[in-house]
Amino acid sequence: MEYRIIKSPSPGTIDILNRRKGSGASTPIGKVDAIGLIQGRIIEMVCAADVAEKAVGVTVEDIKGSCPQNMIMLAIFGDTASVEAAMEEIRQREKRGGMEW
Repeated sequence: MEYRIIKSPSPGTIDILNRRKGSGASTPIGKVDAIGLIQGRIIEMVCAADVAEKAVGVTVEDIKGSCPQNMIMLAIFGDTASVEAAMEEIRQREKRGGMEW
């Protein structure tokens, strides 16, 4: 899996993600302190979304793309500390091997 965190995202970045998020632009994400981005196989992303939402108070959205390798991306929206905590929990579970969730 690949990980990135955007702290203090610009309005343009939020607009891009709003247009591409799975729930559609009709329920826009408002101002957030940070966005965590994770890309991987669909099985990993479903489990990662579950871990993130259970770990801390964040909102998780799938981000639409056009990757032929069945890779998808999640965006984790929230305050900086919560996004960092959610991403760290996902990394720790991945390190344990076998994606033990």
